[in-house]
Amino acid sequence: MSAFDLHGKRALVTGANTGIGQAIAVAMGKAGAEVICAARRDCEETLEKLDHGRYLALDLSDPMAAVPVFEREQIDILVNNAGIIRRSDSAEFNETDWDDVMDVNLKAVFFTCQAFGRAAMGAGRKGAIVNIASLLSFQGGIRVPSYTASKHGVAGITKLLANEWAAKGINVNAIAPGYIATNNTEALRNDAERNRQILERIPAGRWGEASDIGEAAVFLSSPAAQYIHGAVLNVDGGWLAR
Repeated sequence: MSAFDLHGKRALVTGANTGIGQAIAVAMGKAGAEVICAARRDCEETLEKLDHGRYLALDLSDPMAAVPVFEREQIDILVNNAGIIRRSDSAEFNETDWDDVMDVNLKAVFFTCQAFGRAAMGAGRKGAIVNIASLLSFQGGIRVPSYTASKHGVAGITKLLANEWAAKGINVNAIAPGYIATNNTEALRNDAERNRQILERIPAGRWGEASDIGEAAVFLSSPAAQYIHGAVLNVDGGWLAR
């Protein structure tokens, strides 16, 4: 059996309807996992790419929304991918936009991890968590104060949970995607000047593909990563090394 094989595992991927979440779900499926595609909107397009997958309606604007899932289902792999962003100058940033982003990007991540960990440890099962962090887990960014704070928090929570759960058979790691060619970055790629600036900074000389993140998530969920705990893996074409 390959060290990257996920047959017999059930993976829950949040925000699996499009972009990076969809690519992670598809990669998990190709590796043999049964995939639960969780999102606010339907995941029909994602499910068409899977042999063993199903949709779960999940709105993480309620940070506790996923908790009951782990009370009724055995989940072996959790990928916290769902996230939102709000943009405004910091001098004008409002409390509602702050709270909305922190609820989805950080509070929901922690309490979803907590529910997963409680269920796995209570049953004496091993498990793997992959949180989707960001380049802004390391950098400040501009005009995205709550997003930056939330993604710094994701990196910190990943390390904290690894410290507590590594000896209990639960791997907790994160991926920090670089500039990935998805619908969310289409405007940047269509802006000739901004696209040029970005590509000049990336040593690999190209935008990342969503599949680059998907394969990294499979790795961190697989037996091949059994001794990796608390890592934030940069999948950025070398952006942060520049």
